[in-house]
Amino acid sequence: MSETAPDCIFCKIVGGEVPADVLGRNDHAVSIKDLNPQAPFHALVITVDHHDNAAASAAADPASVGHLVALADEVARGSGNADYRLVFNTGAGAGQTVFHTHLHVLGGSSRMSETLV
Repeated sequence: MSETAPDCIFCKIVGGEVPADVLGRNDHAVSIKDLNPQAPFHALVITVDHHDNAAASAAADPASVGHLVALADEVARGSGNADYRLVFNTGAGAGQTVFHTHLHVLGGSSRMSETLV
């Protein structure tokens, strides 16, 4: 891991210091089950490198967002979800509570509506 923040829970999960239910990983990201699911299937895909949000990750390494989406697709389809929603929350006002880039993968509902998240 090249960039980390010592007090970041997601850095600790990526580094193996904190246990999590890992669904998949690649060289750039780790996917885990969300502890507070908002849909029947709710995973997080977390960047290996620490950046505060998706925009910061994209500015530092534009390909990083593509790696997140690729892993999101892999874990969603691997869990039987061909249809799913991807959500980035950027900033506290948008609902971001952990300031380390992560992508929410939501699926498992035939009624994916705008009110889901």
